[in-house]
Amino acid sequence: MIAFQDVHKYYGDYHALRGITATIKAGEFFSLLGPSGCGKTTLLRTIAGFEGISSGAVMIDGKNMAGVPANQRPTNMVFQSYAIFPHLTVGENVGFGLRRAGLSKAELAARVEEALAMVGLGGYGARAAHALSGGQRQRVALARALILKPKVLLLDEPLSALDKKMREQMQVELIRLQRQVGITFILVTHDQEEALVMSDRIAVMFEGEIAQLADPETLYRRPNSRRVAEFIGTMNFLPAQVISEADGKIEVEAKGFGRATLDAEQAPGAHSGEGPAVGFRPETLTILFEGQTSTDRETTALIEEVVYYGDMTYYDVKLDGTDRAVRISMRNVFGRPVLEIGTRTRVAWSPGALVLFR
Repeated sequence: MIAFQDVHKYYGDYHALRGITATIKAGEFFSLLGPSGCGKTTLLRTIAGFEGISSGAVMIDGKNMAGVPANQRPTNMVFQSYAIFPHLTVGENVGFGLRRAGLSKAELAARVEEALAMVGLGGYGARAAHALSGGQRQRVALARALILKPKVLLLDEPLSALDKKMREQMQVELIRLQRQVGITFILVTHDQEEALVMSDRIAVMFEGEIAQLADPETLYRRPNSRRVAEFIGTMNFLPAQVISEADGKIEVEAKGFGRATLDAEQAPGAHSGEGPAVGFRPETLTILFEGQTSTDRETTALIEEVVYYGDMTYYDVKLDGTDRAVRISMRNVFGRPVLEIGTRTRVAWSPGALVLFR
């Protein structure tokens, strides 16, 4: 549905987009993820036609969008601010884009009600827009965009103004809505969890470039660089030394763990020059309580910090043979104690959970 072909964008001397080449499939929920200033919103606006490009091509449904104005592209956008007209009713807001479509009043009313029902606001057409909650305004903005039946819906951080509970609810609603309408959704967000929850694929961007484009599980489990690993969730790092490489296997010596043999796919990134290290997620280590055994490997550690979150407890532990603490997350199941700072404990780990960065 969307193809970027070596897209560059300059603002004077500032190189905002640097050779973006990627494709987005029809019917895909795709996210552009990255820190502020990485170029993700600029890239979204090149799809919408709000920004021109300096070189390259942006294709939509096989057609080059060079010279095609925003109002003639098969896209619509939901803005971060929603841009709801407070002096209009909900129905008038939703139907605003169809005013010149030549529809009868009955046809327009039917289309508006259909769009409102799609976002869970059936019967809200006569309500004053200024009387809506934040979540309801977001739904009105979605209905207004979808009523024009675009091929691509562009979402520019649409949930950032909502509180945590409403945000989580709307994430699920957007997933359901995208499946229902079956069109391509492209989301811009700086929230890693939001992107992981909602997306079929994610492009992680830094400084105008795509650092990695993959499905959420691959990004989380096999990041291709330390920078991506640090940006997506929490990743522990320990120094390592590569002992040998042969037949698709890599033998490493990692501080705190000792020797381990990794598959080549556990070293997915190019050499960065930062020096070798193994990375691993907090949930891939397990604290072994009294009487517990493990089929994984074991090491011992000292608990240096404990943070209790209700459903989870996070432990910062120093593995024997290391001088830096790593984080372990443990679910608080019934009957499992919360250990105290200063406790010595056994920790289970698996070589399969390690990612080698070089």
